[in-house]
Amino acid sequence: MPLIAHSGLPAFEFLRHEGCAVVAPRRAPRALPSLRIGLLNLMPDAALQATERQFLRLIDASGSVANLWVYPFAVEAGYRADVARAHIETHYATFGELQDRGLDALIITGANPACDDITAEPFWGPMIEAIDWGRSETQSVLCSCLATHAVLHHDHGAVRLELPQRRWGVYEHEILIPGHPLLAGVTAPVSAPHSHRYAVSRAQMEAAGLTVLIDSAEAGVHLAVGADARRLVMFQGHPEYDAVSLLKEYKREVQRFLTGNRQSYPPFPEHYFDRPAKDRLDAYQQRVTECDFEQATLPAFPEDQLTPRCADTWSDAGRVIYRNWLGQLADP
Repeated sequence: MPLIAHSGLPAFEFLRHEGCAVVAPRRAPRALPSLRIGLLNLMPDAALQATERQFLRLIDASGSVANLWVYPFAVEAGYRADVARAHIETHYATFGELQDRGLDALIITGANPACDDITAEPFWGPMIEAIDWGRSETQSVLCSCLATHAVLHHDHGAVRLELPQRRWGVYEHEILIPGHPLLAGVTAPVSAPHSHRYAVSRAQMEAAGLTVLIDSAEAGVHLAVGADARRLVMFQGHPEYDAVSLLKEYKREVQRFLTGNRQSYPPFPEHYFDRPAKDRLDAYQQRVTECDFEQATLPAFPEDQLTPRCADTWSDAGRVIYRNWLGQLADP
């Protein structure tokens, strides 16, 4: 499925250089149908553009059955800084424009929770409006993490649970329904990252009438679908993550500790770093916690040394699931 570079969104050029099938509108294969997909990006400023690339990369990997026109958009948010706001104003559609244009599918990204009560998040109302519109006016809505929690809360009153500690790492999952159309070509165990402080359990999902497709005894639900599996797809894990996404999250948590915004030094994401990477990070922790550094002279976090050691064990399965999802939409 070629991605159609219909705007100056930097992610299109970035992915073209990676070797993804990104073409100008005039070069879109005429023999293929078109799918118009809205991407509601709820991520904070620092992750805004990386999130675009991650989801576009998954979509691009879906085979040549349709021309893919992906339209990022965002909700009105006073918490955006000037740079992110300018990026959105320049490269994003508005929700109203997409309602007028019409979409075949809608993807809702996750978000960093700021409130214990999910309905108190500043984007709650506009997000629910977009999800409700998508379910009535498009073929399918795909939700990621917090958006999955939002649908369960909004539709069924299923309140997400705060975990005793953050679920953070790469976990193996079992396939519960091997013959399901979304899982054609997916083999068990399914590796997938999780990164969340709140979760909705398999029991909560099944009580709400959802079908859980991929689950882990250690990490919980990765993938579920609604009563009409074609119309509602719900991830709690993150198949869109880059190989270094958890490394960058760990670096951010270390920096929060060093600036006094976190009380304890962060633990490693589970099942992610190999032994040499852990040894290097343990040495860094010892340096910055046992010496009296000024902030301006803290040793640099060894991100460049660790990046080559971060292995992506999950995107193959994610690409197959997205390929199956989009293939269903292209061949209704």
